[in-house]
Amino acid sequence: MAQHAGHQGIKAQGARPSAWFSMMTRNIMKLLLTSAGISNTSIENALVDLLGKPVTEASALFIPTAIWALPKGADLGSRVLRGLLGDPFCDMGWKSLGVLELTALPSIRKEYWISLLQETDALLVGGGDCQYLTYWMRHSGLADLLPLLLQKTVYVGLSAGSMIMTRFGTTYGGHTLPADSDKALGLIDIAIHPHLDHESFPDNSRANLEKLAATIPLPSYAIDDQTAIKVVDGAIEVVSEGNWKLFTPDTERFRGSLA
Repeated sequence: MAQHAGHQGIKAQGARPSAWFSMMTRNIMKLLLTSAGISNTSIENALVDLLGKPVTEASALFIPTAIWALPKGADLGSRVLRGLLGDPFCDMGWKSLGVLELTALPSIRKEYWISLLQETDALLVGGGDCQYLTYWMRHSGLADLLPLLLQKTVYVGLSAGSMIMTRFGTTYGGHTLPADSDKALGLIDIAIHPHLDHESFPDNSRANLEKLAATIPLPSYAIDDQTAIKVVDGAIEVVSEGNWKLFTPDTERFRGSLA
């Protein structure tokens, strides 16, 4: 039976940050992992709480990279940036909004974009292809900076941008990366399955996601577009005005698989 969080967050037991992430960040870690953006008041309130100030007083950088590996990705990325697609994300009334394109970073002087990151309150990481985004997170050098960056900057993910922070990601294959390239950064020991029961994603029915979760040795959060996962120093809270379900793994079946 699905649990409904309503306007209040529900603490999830048993979810913890990975050992690597725990060693690297012993101070503040703030993540807001959404399915579709800042889709309701509860998620917006969670964002403001993480920022410690109103959105209108906060600066943000948007990372559109994951969208390029989808058909018509350039059009989709432009529409997200202008607030013409999906729920509010870039168009939240930020004090300032910049674009950080990961594929460009290896050819740009590091001091230019690192200083920009250091001045930013929120990192908005858009959806698309997890495998493509994970590759460029690492190849650009941003993944190496995240443990330190997340001590002061709020990470706000959307769909694939949320999934890559977990240990489970997917791919649509619209790229030329090796098939065995990582699909997630693995910074927290859960899986997130966005767009639960969404009409545009028929494979994301509750029944299908339950079958998928049974193959993953991690707590799996199936969340609809009115739901987000809030993470503060490893403590996980579901913020929802919609539907979600936590699937817990069979520990005996997967014994030793996370070692």
